[in-house]
Amino acid sequence: MNSQHPIDDTRLVALLHAYLDARYRWQHRDDWHDIVIGLPTPGLDLRYPDAAGYGCISAWNPMSELRAPTENRRSDKALEAELTALGLPHMPAFASAADRSWREPSWIVFGMEVEPFDAMARRYGQLGTLWWPRETPVRLRMYARRPAGLEGDQHVDWLG
Repeated sequence: MNSQHPIDDTRLVALLHAYLDARYRWQHRDDWHDIVIGLPTPGLDLRYPDAAGYGCISAWNPMSELRAPTENRRSDKALEAELTALGLPHMPAFASAADRSWREPSWIVFGMEVEPFDAMARRYGQLGTLWWPRETPVRLRMYARRPAGLEGDQHVDWLG
């Protein structure tokens, strides 16, 4: 067990694979666009040329434990209010299972430095987020230590 979170390695690996297999999308007007871990996001880069980088963050289901929708919506509103108060441009996004068995609203944040982004993710109890500089591959950031013996996660940053 990790001292920073109560998730054992078996569940952590299962969650890692769920995050890697998830579908991430961002919204521009009425269109939704894919975000793929390990690939750059040329659509974001072209549409937002002044953004130094991007983060995808949610306040739903801290540590990937299901919560009541009312609690999730309250946390989401608090996250959106914090992003607005900080003057950070942001827009709707979401993550979902490929079979749509779960879906979490998220926010794409423009130009937030990685350290304050990670601090925000931890404040909202997130186990995983996405963050990447413009024109580079999307990275999954896991706020846990890498489980012993785990390999093959070249697009994952372990921050435990």
